[in-house]
Amino acid sequence: MTRRTALAAGLVLLVLLSTGCANEKPLSTRSPLPYPPIPQVTATASAAPTAPPTKPSRKKPVARGTVGPLNTQRLTGVRGVALTFDDGPHPQWTPKVLDQLRRAGVRATFCVVGVKVRAYPALVRRIVREGHTLCNHSWQHDLKLGKKNTAQIRADLRRTDQAIQRAVPGIKVRYYRQPGGKWTPSIVAVAKSLGMKSLHWDVDPADWDDTSASEIRRRVAQQARPGSIVLLHDGGGDRSRTLGACPQVITSLKRKYGITRLR
Repeated sequence: MTRRTALAAGLVLLVLLSTGCANEKPLSTRSPLPYPPIPQVTATASAAPTAPPTKPSRKKPVARGTVGPLNTQRLTGVRGVALTFDDGPHPQWTPKVLDQLRRAGVRATFCVVGVKVRAYPALVRRIVREGHTLCNHSWQHDLKLGKKNTAQIRADLRRTDQAIQRAVPGIKVRYYRQPGGKWTPSIVAVAKSLGMKSLHWDVDPADWDDTSASEIRRRVAQQARPGSIVLLHDGGGDRSRTLGACPQVITSLKRKYGITRLR
């Protein structure tokens, strides 16, 4: 190739290159590439984790032992429930309680106070005659008896036993109940030495505290279990509410557990 020919060819090539660049579109106007667009990630607030639903708390019922304070008797030892009546005999209320028990065909235990026994011996005889059990409840319902010395405790319990035996000759008193449940080792020991079991309770509807008849019924139903010993009162105050509660209490306990007599 001659010099002139090579020069001519170079000019032609230069013209062709400049023409192609002029016809090329800018990048912003080119057709999009045939690839799917990359998805854009936007920042979003993360949702707080949902806490699992909480179950309503259910407190377990407080366990009640089978024995009372200082190993006193709290339960009957059988399925049947025992009814006990304290602080009598009372000339107005005790006969009415006895009438209700007779109509229902059940027996109970009467925890009698010595001075009341001395005043109303005929009522004590009726209690025994109708098949109920007697329990020594101290000479004059002494809540502080446990703070006294052993000799004083023994004299108090023996005096009450003697009053009961004068009313009902030959009777054996098998139980002692300390007023207010204020037991001490000395009281339990003296009662045992005199041949008496120390009798506590498992159900206390507080009928001594001006509690309404309906509330007495509700509390007994709520607290009772097989073998319960129920604390009620036939003396020491107005017992009209106790009398009002007793028919339904007796019917309910008799149906659910049976009513037994402490012997």
